[in-house]
Amino acid sequence: MTYVIHGATGAQGAPVVAALTAAAKPVTALTRNPDAVVEGARVLAADHSSTEELTAAYRGAAGVFVHLPVVSEEDRRTQAHHIVAAVRAARPSRVIFSTSGAPINADTGGAAAILVAGLADAGVSHAVIAPTFYLENLLMPYVVDAVRERGVLPYPIRADFAASWASHLDIADVAVALFDRPDITGVVSVGQFPAITGPDLAEAFGARFGKDVAFEPITPEQFRGSVAPLIGEGPAVDVAAFYAAMSTLPGRSITVENSAQKLLGIQPRTTGQWLADIGL
Repeated sequence: MTYVIHGATGAQGAPVVAALTAAAKPVTALTRNPDAVVEGARVLAADHSSTEELTAAYRGAAGVFVHLPVVSEEDRRTQAHHIVAAVRAARPSRVIFSTSGAPINADTGGAAAILVAGLADAGVSHAVIAPTFYLENLLMPYVVDAVRERGVLPYPIRADFAASWASHLDIADVAVALFDRPDITGVVSVGQFPAITGPDLAEAFGARFGKDVAFEPITPEQFRGSVAPLIGEGPAVDVAAFYAAMSTLPGRSITVENSAQKLLGIQPRTTGQWLADIGL
């Protein structure tokens, strides 16, 4: 029985593939590119908007790791419905879904909420990984180039906004552990606790780069303009709306009760540890 990994060649799926193959687990890399090469994995091309193709990929799987791509929210909703339909039809042994920080309250009507509700109704063993913000967001050229060239770390949150940042590497660690822990269901929060602020991030970058780095709050609209060339205008608008919504909150911290720290004994990387692990 294999482990099927969505987005296996991308930033979120690739670390899960690496962690599973390091543990000598059989892996099927799910990708839209049939010519992709994924070390240690069997590559399977499948259209995420095809229930039939996803069902064939999931059938007989020991586990499926799912996350939704950075596309328009309408496309994400469509894919969520197809994934849920395929899970119901194929009934893999275990499904792990990472929300990628998207809200999962049913009243939002968002793709992540649709997928969470659908998995709950499907009657298949599953768990939901819920990070807040990804440290990898800080690797975008607009951000990391400003650290190098101007000694500032720009990001669209207030200086006093404390969040439980996590990395894709942390998500992979938790996903692999959850595949082996069917007794753990529901939402598992992943991120640093206590939560850290923008100036804390800047301090960690400064220590790594050997220079003073200051945090620079920017507006969601400024951020939209910086990411649009990378992810497209439509997704960039959705990202800006997400950060605009965050600006109304006091912070975004995980709770200890449902954290990976408590449930799995897995401590997320500090910002400094993450920077060292990725060799920045």
